[in-house]
Amino acid sequence: MLVVYTKGKDGTLEELHRTEVVQNSLNPKWIHKLNITYQFEVVQTLVFFVYDVDTQYQNLGVKMLKLDEQQYLGEATCVLSEIVTQSDRSLILDLVYREESTSSSLPRLCGKLTVHAEECVSSKTTMEIILRCSDLEHKDLFSRIDPFLVISKFVESKGSIPVCKTEVIKNDSNPTWKPIFLNMQQVGSKDSPLIIECFNFNSNGKHELIGKVRKTLVELEKLSFSGEGDSLFLLPSAGHDYHNKALKSQLFVDKFSESVQQTFLDYLAGGYEMNFMVAVDFTASNGNPRLRDSLHFIDPSGRPNSYQQAIIEVGEVLQFYDSDKRFPAWGFGARPIDGPVSHCFNLNGSSHYCEVEGTQGILMAYTSALHNVSLAGPTLFGPVINNAALIASQSLANGARKYFVLLIITDGVVTDLQETKDALVKASDLPLSILIVGVGGADFKEMEVLDADKGERLESSTERVASRDIVQFVPFRDVQGVSMVQALLAEIPHQFLTYVRSRDVQPNSRSSYQTA
Repeated sequence: MLVVYTKGKDGTLEELHRTEVVQNSLNPKWIHKLNITYQFEVVQTLVFFVYDVDTQYQNLGVKMLKLDEQQYLGEATCVLSEIVTQSDRSLILDLVYREESTSSSLPRLCGKLTVHAEECVSSKTTMEIILRCSDLEHKDLFSRIDPFLVISKFVESKGSIPVCKTEVIKNDSNPTWKPIFLNMQQVGSKDSPLIIECFNFNSNGKHELIGKVRKTLVELEKLSFSGEGDSLFLLPSAGHDYHNKALKSQLFVDKFSESVQQTFLDYLAGGYEMNFMVAVDFTASNGNPRLRDSLHFIDPSGRPNSYQQAIIEVGEVLQFYDSDKRFPAWGFGARPIDGPVSHCFNLNGSSHYCEVEGTQGILMAYTSALHNVSLAGPTLFGPVINNAALIASQSLANGARKYFVLLIITDGVVTDLQETKDALVKASDLPLSILIVGVGGADFKEMEVLDADKGERLESSTERVASRDIVQFVPFRDVQGVSMVQALLAEIPHQFLTYVRSRDVQPNSRSSYQTA
């Protein structure tokens, strides 16, 4: 019998599934499948334990079996991302036997375990939805209303993360937005609750909440069939009535249709890779790295600073999607030894190449750079974005099946805002997404302008509009740990699919899937 666990960040195991007992076999093939929700933005560690079930227990249901009464044969561990990135979605793991008595003794190999994953047909289902609102209420009678919607899902940490946003419609209290597309990988299931929030766009980033509704996809489908609307509501102010305040504003579903489309996992199986890149802010506003109050201070106790934490947590998710694990890494806003201020220098100190080996290589290059550069300024993003775009452009020209994700970690508001917008608009045509993490206590409201989620599509100085949203911005102080990574990475599969679908790129799957 095989028992499957998921392993938490703290090392705790939670049992997910037990297979049937295969009798009298040294080469068992288990038939019982385990359904698990794949989450791109989370490292999902799976642990497999194999047991020999004694004959006297074989009439009992597997759930009734006490594992300490069975003979332990060995175990194996992997991450779900490692399975789904294989071309045939099969992974062969070594089964190892760990001796409990002596922790120092090396585990011995005791067989192989093949794990195979198949994507459920239901998760390939994509919903096309057209949403409309009526009678949106003005907070200020003398100002116009520029509404947009944000759709979020709930996550285990009891918070919510955005999965989809509409465009901003200017000066319209009865807006109908362009169709939005949601798939099961984004929302979980048709019964998972979603929060739909309607905001009034404000160019300073402080968007006003007009109202919200909480609905599942099943309930949105019912609204579509009935043609009826549902009232938006607002949470009561502190000290007021406990009930939500229903508004006269209503949400309508003008269209709800389902279709089966190629998914993110189809492209991974077809050989697409995600390539991780990092750019670190070395401007003087971070403070002297030798002093404890600096954002770049390296704690002797080993506790990571915000820069290290962002690199570790984003890197540990993305590393599984990059086969050679060689990551371009840059710094900006500093003066390398005996040189002028550079707004894009190789973090490893080389003048010839920018790549480092793995997440650990980024961390080592970062620590080394702190000793070899003088912090300066100003904060310019343009050169780093243009460098990342050049790599993505060359890869595209060579026909490589790669999509690039650039992580920029910064402590300050960008100084070259228009140049940055120009670089982002140009990069929006390339296989590239950009994650920006704001660390420290600066006011990052201006940065939200770069994240088109918060409002309108970016426009260049030549009035060219970005072909798609490629930026995700998160202030580090607002969300910590796993939720920060989830908030940052949740939109990457959607941004990837927007890119490949707009160019009619097919997954080009090279192998037929086996049966689990």
